[in-house]
Amino acid sequence: DAGVHSKAWYAATCDRKTAEDALYRSNKDGSFLIRKSSGQDSRQPYTLVVFYNRRVYNIPIRFIESTRQYALGREKSGEERFDSVAEIVENHQRTSLVLIDSQNNTKDSTKLKHIVRVS
Repeated sequence: DAGVHSKAWYAATCDRKTAEDALYRSNKDGSFLIRKSSGQDSRQPYTLVVFYNRRVYNIPIRFIESTRQYALGREKSGEERFDSVAEIVENHQRTSLVLIDSQNNTKDSTKLKHIVRVS
């Protein structure tokens, strides 16, 4: 279990558009939630959705079968790995999360500050 089900930031049945709309409405940098990934792929079970600088970022959360851990984004060497999705959230409430905008080739960073509930 990824440690998500009892958490305020987990929007279980929320789709991408609903999540993005909720974050745009919050309009606060560092607003976030976690939703199930659209693809229903066991190797990428969840998506971290973050609002920053008037943009919404959808960051895949990967499940690493060999170590039974989770990591953010595409696989890279030296990446941080976590034992649960809850640990990812707790970590990035304390330390900044790098947000990469592949369209504009820019990097930003923010902490996860405001839990957004999808109504």
